[in-house]
Amino acid sequence: MAKINLLPWRAERRKQRQQEFMTMLGVAAAAAALVSLLIVMYYNGQIDGQNNRNKYLTDQIALLDQQLVEIAELDKKKAGLLRRKQVIEELQASRSQMVHLFDELARTIADGTQLTSVAQNGTEMNLLGRAQSNARVSTYMRNLDTSGWMGNPDLSIIELRGTQAGLPNEFSLKVTLKNPNDPATAAAAVAAGQAETPAEAPLPSTMEAPADAASPTPDQAAAPAPSPTPPAPSASATTPASAPAPSQTEPTPPPATEGKQ
Repeated sequence: MAKINLLPWRAERRKQRQQEFMTMLGVAAAAAALVSLLIVMYYNGQIDGQNNRNKYLTDQIALLDQQLVEIAELDKKKAGLLRRKQVIEELQASRSQMVHLFDELARTIADGTQLTSVAQNGTEMNLLGRAQSNARVSTYMRNLDTSGWMGNPDLSIIELRGTQAGLPNEFSLKVTLKNPNDPATAAAAVAAGQAETPAEAPLPSTMEAPADAASPTPDQAAAPAPSPTPPAPSASATTPASAPAPSQTEPTPPPATEGKQ
């Protein structure tokens, strides 16, 4: 016997499909929310990581700025230490310079010259003194120019004041201090000496005779001169050599005697 369903099956199927649709819609919404949440969490993590890196870089920049300040202070300390070291080295190098300077001042002082004041300013020295005349000052300047520890004398003032009878001229000059042990100064001095030394001209052959040939010894001066050897007669001579004529000499008169009367 055939079964006849008189229930509204179409409404039930529609209701079932609606339920399935709502279930699939809920699953899709949940999946979309989950994906959105994951995306938001990922980008939030990226932002947090970038913020952390930015903060780290900011902290490192601040640390580097602090280190730069410390480095600048260390550079200042280093510059100060280098200046002190240079001063100490200069003092160590010029430790005996003052002794040599006073020795050179005593050696180069000319006769008729007197120093009244000596002042050093770096590599320059001011000399004040008195002299008998301008020639004495010129001699003193030449002595200073040939000194190994002083050079380049520059005369500033020379006046005739007459404050002292023996030394009426007062002068003021500047000299440049130098160190003969310095390689550059020694090389410059050698070059200047070679430039000032004139070249010696070679002597002619007639002037190069030995000294003993020009000045005879006492034995040679006391020995009699050898008689010249007469030349031998030539074979081609046909006539004998005539005898030399005797020299005619006038008889000398006897000395006159004065008789006593």
